[in-house]
Amino acid sequence: MRGEDPFEEGATSILRQPKAVWATAGASVVAFMGIGLVDPILPSIAKGLDATPSQVSLLFTSYFLITAVAMLVTGYVSSRIGGRKTLLAGLALVIVFAALSGTSGSVGELVGFRAGWGLGNALFVSTSLAVIVGAAAGGSAAAILLYESALGLGMACGPLLGALLGDASWRYPFFGTAALMAIGFLCITALLKEQPKPARKTSLLDPVKALGHGGLASAAASAFFYNYAFFTVLAFTPFVLNMTPYTSGAVFFAWGVLLAVFSVLVAPRLQARFGSLKVLGGSLVLLAVDLLVLGYGNHTVAVVGTIVSGAFIGLNNTVYTELALGVSDAPRPVASAGYNFVRWFAAAAAPYFAPKIEEWTDIHIPFVVAAVAAVTGAGIVWARRASLSHEAEEHRPLHATEDSVTVFAN
Repeated sequence: MRGEDPFEEGATSILRQPKAVWATAGASVVAFMGIGLVDPILPSIAKGLDATPSQVSLLFTSYFLITAVAMLVTGYVSSRIGGRKTLLAGLALVIVFAALSGTSGSVGELVGFRAGWGLGNALFVSTSLAVIVGAAAGGSAAAILLYESALGLGMACGPLLGALLGDASWRYPFFGTAALMAIGFLCITALLKEQPKPARKTSLLDPVKALGHGGLASAAASAFFYNYAFFTVLAFTPFVLNMTPYTSGAVFFAWGVLLAVFSVLVAPRLQARFGSLKVLGGSLVLLAVDLLVLGYGNHTVAVVGTIVSGAFIGLNNTVYTELALGVSDAPRPVASAGYNFVRWFAAAAAPYFAPKIEEWTDIHIPFVVAAVAAVTGAGIVWARRASLSHEAEEHRPLHATEDSVTVFAN
């Protein structure tokens, strides 16, 4: 299947979808916006709540720590109550905790509310792709292309919305997210019908058992170190750039655009030409170089380095998806949950440790640590290439099946 264009099938039918699909895709955009929403307003939150950067960074830590643990729960829940109810439960939690985040009187309250938000987002995001595929017209390729477009749009627009609303008050982005999610809740309630439940119910331990496969465990371990580098950029760089919400939002909007373009358009073509392992190893090394340039360059260089990192992050996200879902014989939702259970712990760790490392050393060293983490991820890919080679040889385009994006989405 090398050399085939994964976008030929379904590309023309992506716009001809039922209203239920558009309602779910629209809510997915907002869900992904929530990941980068706080980026431009981190300094404003620190000032408004009289908190240090390391305290404010816990907004990411609590969010992703709960997300990691929730990976063991989402399949268990959705296989028992169905996709529609799981989506609505996740949306309801996001609405409540996003609104509560805007009322926070201390950084501790805000961190706690973000944890509840993370649980809701995990329930929603981990289920939305399957719902879109089940309700879409034009085949799975069109549905997945629509879902990935929603993902990329959300990652790009989250920082922009945070900047626009946060310029008036750091509280407004949280209220805005709650309002948009409430609209999504009403649309899904009205337009989406319940879909059939899976034939087999997922247990809480299935994802952990799946990690007993050497290839999946290797992909998860490598992704753990990569995610540390990824979220050093996302959570720590705003303090380094020290810009107004508008300018910081513009920087991370450009970052998100590159992430979306390289994830959706560039990565599958590079994989088809060079193979997954070569693309991933090269991209991780280039990300490490970019992090060092970002950390030691002047302000302009740091801005450019932040934006450019989006390209490597987009490539890595897509290739890790292929590895995690194609390397083992575990059911793809189960493999996805196990993989994400491991990697999201790094997303929780990096926002906390990066500011702490700066306090212990200087502003450059967090980026050195992140670069070392990226190289470590590449080293695991190289050292474990035999256990990962099955996927590289039997490469399937990201858009070939309805489960392919689950691992990235989670």
